[in-house]
Amino acid sequence: MTAARFHEDIHAGYGQFFDIRAVVHRERTAHQDLSILDTEHFGRVLVLDGIVQTTERDNRFYHEMLTHVPLFAHGRARRMAIVGGGDGGCLREALRHERLSVVLVEIDEAVIRASRRFLPELSDGAFDHPRAEIVIADGAAWMRRGSERFDVIVVDSTDPVGPGEALFSRGFYAACRERLAPGGVLATQSGVPFVQPEVLRACSERLSALFADAAFYTVSVPSYSGGAMTLGWASDDPGLRRVSRETLAARFAGAGFDTRCYTPDTHTASFALPPWIEALITPRRPSAPPRPQRHR
Repeated sequence: MTAARFHEDIHAGYGQFFDIRAVVHRERTAHQDLSILDTEHFGRVLVLDGIVQTTERDNRFYHEMLTHVPLFAHGRARRMAIVGGGDGGCLREALRHERLSVVLVEIDEAVIRASRRFLPELSDGAFDHPRAEIVIADGAAWMRRGSERFDVIVVDSTDPVGPGEALFSRGFYAACRERLAPGGVLATQSGVPFVQPEVLRACSERLSALFADAAFYTVSVPSYSGGAMTLGWASDDPGLRRVSRETLAARFAGAGFDTRCYTPDTHTASFALPPWIEALITPRRPSAPPRPQRHR
């Protein structure tokens, strides 16, 4: 029997496919087209506007690194905001830090509703946790108009198209900076640089203009086609990115939970970028004027 296939054509001339057993759910929400597919190799897959968002099989790689890197680097976080993340994966990971309370701001309530019903393992009860607050709102507008400060802000967004486009703007990053407590950290989804170099370049230029310390780290997520994904890091405390491996190990051991991807070693190593990614985030120097040519 030949399985049906879902094709993701996010990049010009390049894409990926998933063999699917069934379309578990599909609806047109107020903001986007939402599908949940039962696939042969990745379990259930959340798709928004034809783009894979997360899967049962590999979601922990992304959610753990986006969430635990800033939290363990900070070490004393008590209040956290997640913008986006309606599948509940980042919320699930954040709430494993026992002294942390979290507000999750999602523009599309249908994503939360469908994830609760059809992808319950992703949130693992996080939406109903007593330390979680769920807000249905435009994350960019919510960030601009509020005044509460957070130790860590995580932006778990879609790609910079549709509802997610505003979450990559300089104005949004500036609003996040205003909502960070002193010594706070912002972590963002910053694209797959091999096929989205313009996304990483734009994130780098905007974060670098606003924060004393702006950098990027990587995580490999098989269902995000095109190679390793970059995650943005921004803080006005440069020391947080340089917390020692020994300190991270002590904090991780004290947290007392197991992970599939995050460890103190992967935390430290994820900031070691290959030259081709470094070239995308290094400010471009003006071209030198051409040397005069001598004629024989």
